[in-house]
Amino acid sequence: MTKLASIPEVVLGSIAFGIFWMLAVFPAVPFLPIGRTAGSLLGGMLMVVFQVISPGQAYASIDLPILGLLFGTMVVSIYLERANMFMHLGRLLSWKSRGGKDLLCRVCLISAFASALFTNDTTCIVLTEFVLKLARQHNLPAKPFLLALASSANIGSSATPIGNPQNLVIAVQSKISFLKFFFGIVPAMLIGVVINIAMILCMYWKDLSGKGEEEKMEEGVIEEEDVISHKFSPARMSHMSPAPEELEHTHGTRSKKGRGSVQCADMQRCLTKKELIIKGFVYVVALGMLAALLMGLNMSWTAITAALALVVLDFKDAGPCLDKVSYSLLIFFCGMFITVDGFNRTGIPSAFWNFMEPYSRINHTSGIVVLSLVILLLSNLASNVPTVLLLGGQVAKSAAAISPAAETRSWLILAWVSTVAGNFTLLGSAANLIVCEQARRSPTHGYNLSFWQHIVFGVPSTIIVTAIGLPLIQGR
Repeated sequence: MTKLASIPEVVLGSIAFGIFWMLAVFPAVPFLPIGRTAGSLLGGMLMVVFQVISPGQAYASIDLPILGLLFGTMVVSIYLERANMFMHLGRLLSWKSRGGKDLLCRVCLISAFASALFTNDTTCIVLTEFVLKLARQHNLPAKPFLLALASSANIGSSATPIGNPQNLVIAVQSKISFLKFFFGIVPAMLIGVVINIAMILCMYWKDLSGKGEEEKMEEGVIEEEDVISHKFSPARMSHMSPAPEELEHTHGTRSKKGRGSVQCADMQRCLTKKELIIKGFVYVVALGMLAALLMGLNMSWTAITAALALVVLDFKDAGPCLDKVSYSLLIFFCGMFITVDGFNRTGIPSAFWNFMEPYSRINHTSGIVVLSLVILLLSNLASNVPTVLLLGGQVAKSAAAISPAAETRSWLILAWVSTVAGNFTLLGSAANLIVCEQARRSPTHGYNLSFWQHIVFGVPSTIIVTAIGLPLIQGR
């Protein structure tokens, strides 16, 4: 039985964690509107100042492999975006589309696939504008498409260790290989995406029906200015202004070709041979990174190596690309590691788990249900990454007493439930907030997705997808 720390440490540690939690969930509270990143650092600093954790322990609690993996995947995603990967995904959304229902299915499938490979946040940042434009082009309501994008991104990201931040933490702490992680969750992910599509279609069937449903819709055209507008900065979750040389290139192209849209073939002709070769190398390096991960190589150093390979192959100042890295997210993780480690040292999480552990053993169906409910609630109250940090070790230790396969399965259940739990409310995951904010800020296709609009779909979708996916999670 784990004992609680001294009363002053418990009280002060709880205060520090409470401040961190408040600013992580409500980053713009009126009396302390400093945001998530500063709130995370404040929580970590208070843990040290209150002597809940020593400075040495604070530094030791920062998990460098997770930060390295996160940094590497962000850099690779930035270079893939520069190589028009996400523009091509956007084109797939409208290519030979036949009606609103077909378009919605494509949004779900492409969002899920892209999130598994490039993280859910990146996918939502880049595709939200495309989705809004396609909905407007086809005279369809934006709400079902935004819900489809966000929910499918969360579900799809559960399949790989690089799909979302909590999976990164789980993969590093559990030492589960990329391939084992993938095959352990992908059946649940695939079924979950299908169920999610079916639920959206059922709820918005009439909204997605329109005139000419049976006729082939015109293929949406993505102009070059739209491509430029999708240069994004994860650190700010907002569109960047196009560079002067990009604007000059755009205006030059327009003067030669008029106001007509620039088709893919025309863009290819405009690119120099060097640019095409570099873009080809970007795809080769990205595929090489995935192959290395599948082979079981160290995930953190694989991602960093791929990122640096792209920097070298680009053969120019990497500053503009590295500026797009979300350093605020990396700093947030540093503060969160310190804060959560300090809170763990108070003994409160261990005491809570000691109380719940007899009812949460995964060798019984009832235990899996109780464990899933705990993860679901904590993921929406404390956010999914802190939940994984707080519960991960305890859950795995309990499952290890059953069997090694049970330990692996416990980590995968934690990954599955904490990820799908992001669909429960609008505040459940960063991907939801990104879609909501990007849609609201869109200069031409703005739409305000409210908390209640999301929860009407999010609650039943989360419960059903989670429940059906759990039996498919295997640790063998």
